[in-house]
Amino acid sequence: MFEAAELGREVSKEAYAAEVAELRFALLQAQYRLRDADFPVVLMLSGDDRFGCNETLNVLHEWLDARLLETHAFDAPTDEERERPEFWRYWRVLPPRGRIGLYMGAWTLRAVRDRLGKRIPKAAFERALERMVRFEKMLVDDGALVLKFWLHVPKRELRRRLDRAAKHPEKAWWVEEVDRRLHDSYEKAMATVERALRKTSTGEAPWTIVEATDPHWRNLAVGRALLQALERRLAEPPPERSVTAASAAAAATSDPYTILDTVDLSSKLDKAEYDARFERALSRLKVRTLEAKARGITSLIVLEGSDAAGKGSVIRRLTRAMNAQLYRIVQIAAPSAEEKARHYLWRFWIRLPRAGHVVVFDRSWYGRVLVERVEGFATEPEWRRAYSEINEFEEQLWEGGCLLLKFWLHVDPDEQLRRFEERERTPFKQYKITEEDYRNRAKRPEYEIAANEMIARTSTEFAPWHLVPSNDKRRARIQVLETYADALGLKLEG
Repeated sequence: MFEAAELGREVSKEAYAAEVAELRFALLQAQYRLRDADFPVVLMLSGDDRFGCNETLNVLHEWLDARLLETHAFDAPTDEERERPEFWRYWRVLPPRGRIGLYMGAWTLRAVRDRLGKRIPKAAFERALERMVRFEKMLVDDGALVLKFWLHVPKRELRRRLDRAAKHPEKAWWVEEVDRRLHDSYEKAMATVERALRKTSTGEAPWTIVEATDPHWRNLAVGRALLQALERRLAEPPPERSVTAASAAAAATSDPYTILDTVDLSSKLDKAEYDARFERALSRLKVRTLEAKARGITSLIVLEGSDAAGKGSVIRRLTRAMNAQLYRIVQIAAPSAEEKARHYLWRFWIRLPRAGHVVVFDRSWYGRVLVERVEGFATEPEWRRAYSEINEFEEQLWEGGCLLLKFWLHVDPDEQLRRFEERERTPFKQYKITEEDYRNRAKRPEYEIAANEMIARTSTEFAPWHLVPSNDKRRARIQVLETYADALGLKLEG
């Protein structure tokens, strides 16, 4: 792969200065056009030329308007990063549309270093590469321009740098121990690097290999490629967004039978049994959430379901079982302008808790395949690919040691209407009912079709859905509390 890359060549100071003047101007013009465009740029600078990556990053900061540039350098994970899934550190700093996010190091270099340092076996290395491909495809599918540069120096150049540092102490800071280790195991290291680059160089996000012996050539190669990619993308017409609600598909299906029709809504609990089971579940959860905090086990609880299904009352009972310092309730509404400027999963990644804590999502990322699908806020290709994107997200949570529980609270239409009318009659509940609730109720068949497909396609071995009959609120509360207590107990035992 390195042999096929264009070899670097020396560029004179005069020729370099002349081209840089034109290149900087063109890059700035493209960057200002990007500011008004509907896509972000994710630019990764990585490579075996560690020093060259630092220098190139500094050069890009000189050439571009830093106000529209977000730079992030990744080394060993911090304590905060180790307490979350691996890709949290990358998701949380994704640039918004109209901006360039400059990543130094990042996911590919991290996996290569872990493999060379024997911190992960070959099978784990291969899985990591596959995850990178899926991550980058997710960004590209959402509109991002992903550019990846690998800065490479031949072994002879690396040897020359080591010798120069040894002879001239004032230049010793150019090299570190990692450079010496790379030289000593150069052939083996390059074989691992080539494997990583081949596996992760895709049509959506190919690698550009830059031979970095000459810094002038290196800087120009990166700058030219960035400019070319920006101009090509900016010249493309914006993609057409054909957004239609799902009502037509639902109307075409008369009396559809869904998974939700299998939920037994007739089951009830009398008050005496409810009180006894509630106290037992509360006691178990109090003990187990404290133990989970001590052992660094994170819990994510997702509550979805029909309007007026009782999600709020379930949350109030859950929080009674936990120390207030351990949990956070996240209520999801329409995305803000900042959230709309990024991938729809971004606002959920940034809310992932540190190890040992609990987050309860009142509505969640499933809005993509529910309300956004039914109301036409997402195009059909967007909500259809969301199933695999959500499964990928949840698998990363599971692999990171998180306990993820997903509950769908279900009520029948008659009980839902009764609760709506009760809210209208009760002064302290009137804030809960709006015209929007009745409008959504009129689309109940469409929402049930969407929920049916969502449950079928995202109920996995690591994150199954739990269907909760909620006509009887006592029954619903107990099922959620006991399911969480049992699952947390099994997690603690494992």
